[in-house]
Amino acid sequence: MKHPVDAHVGKRIRHRRWMVGMTQQQLADKVGVKFQQIQKYETGMNRVSASRLWDVADAMGVSIAFFFEGLAEADAAAFEAQGDMMADKEALDLVRSYYAIPEAQRRRLFDLARVLSDAA
Repeated sequence: MKHPVDAHVGKRIRHRRWMVGMTQQQLADKVGVKFQQIQKYETGMNRVSASRLWDVADAMGVSIAFFFEGLAEADAAAFEAQGDMMADKEALDLVRSYYAIPEAQRRRLFDLARVLSDAA
């Protein structure tokens, strides 16, 4: 059975990999494992060791803390029950496109989205 922390870290690995436009194979090559191992990390089926997480963070240009962001707010039961929006290809494409926008314009787009969602 997956531990909620392993599942969360795996989702954050997948999220970041998609954000930088990296394939599982490319990440695997950078950290010295097979792409199947990356798949297992991303699903939470295999735990990521501290040294491997260090390598993954370095390969994707983030701090190790990135993989734990949002974890404190989620308790284990809620975490297991919540849907995985980032597994949706359309959502991932939208997020990747969002971060490709220059920061000033991105902030204005974010503000617009917040206003629209509040009005809905």
